[in-house]
Amino acid sequence: MGELRVLLAGGGSAGHVNPLLATADEIRRRHPGSTVEVLGTETGLEKDLVPAAGYPLTFIPRARLPRRPSPELFTLPVRLRDAIRTTADVIDRVRPDVIVGFGGYVATPAYRAAFARAIPVVIHEQNARPGLANRYGARQADVVALTFASTPLAARHGRTVVTGLPLRGPVAELATRRARGAGDAARQEAARILGLDPDRPTLLVTGGSLGAASINAAAAGALPRLAGTAQVLHLTGRGKAEPVRAAHAAAGSPSSYHIREYLGEMHLAYACADLVVTRSGAGMVSELAALGLPALYVPLPVGNGEQRLNASDVVAAGGGEVVDDATLTADWLAERAAALFADPGAIREMGQRAARTGARDGAARLAEEIEALA
Repeated sequence: MGELRVLLAGGGSAGHVNPLLATADEIRRRHPGSTVEVLGTETGLEKDLVPAAGYPLTFIPRARLPRRPSPELFTLPVRLRDAIRTTADVIDRVRPDVIVGFGGYVATPAYRAAFARAIPVVIHEQNARPGLANRYGARQADVVALTFASTPLAARHGRTVVTGLPLRGPVAELATRRARGAGDAARQEAARILGLDPDRPTLLVTGGSLGAASINAAAAGALPRLAGTAQVLHLTGRGKAEPVRAAHAAAGSPSSYHIREYLGEMHLAYACADLVVTRSGAGMVSELAALGLPALYVPLPVGNGEQRLNASDVVAAGGGEVVDDATLTADWLAERAAALFADPGAIREMGQRAARTGARDGAARLAEEIEALA
């Protein structure tokens, strides 16, 4: 197959942007001379991440459908018309073989413009509960690709496939190394960089780049007991470290408890981890499953409940546990972590079960669907 011309549409959160970039990288890897461009908004993470990754980005007017009646609803037709018009101009310039949508505000105008020009469309839905844009696009899409097999979204006239989530390059590489039996070497390298002891069992606590106040509070309250149970790497989120640092000082600053606000190289933390306490965004669940890492998932208690659904497949397989945000107290966390680390065999079994639900090659699978339509 020769060069491809692909237009990717998606943005807003890292949950949309990271799989988009992973897919773009896979296309470029397979077809070095390809044209790959991205549609996004000026307010999403894509405005920084996409240019930094080396891909041309065109901003599309934000055309959000309000979930409740509001003045914004009355301006939607004009904003959507402008977004479709801008998208159509990009399509006419790029002349893509395929348009790939990842949901978010720019996906709907991209789908509308693509359908009007009979350009093949591939949709990727990363969450267990599909968003409005992808539900609309699935009516005419050629392919609907899912992260989770249980996601209730299907192509009305095209193909529906389960690809898993396209993983960030360093995470995908780590997953491959672990699957090939080189996880110990990766652990040694990562521990040296992070200043951890590679020979100690390690608990990773993270609420993502923004942090999670309830997870931080539970870990801070349990800090002396957690530090006595395992080596802990706690990523608090930017601007949220002080309460945890205060608890650390009050406990005598145990050397086995390591606190960072943020870690851009998350694959290093994963490489050292034996058990993870975290939210259950689609990206986190997919990465941990691909790596075969067991987790205590604490779904975000607000929103439409998608985080609980994201973890449902891996939890049903025995690869993790879900704990309600309100249940996650310091006592609960200390006791559950102690029980799990007291039985290393149980942690290994959880990890093996998690790996059975994960996909290490989501980007490759999605690229194959794109190639088939080009």
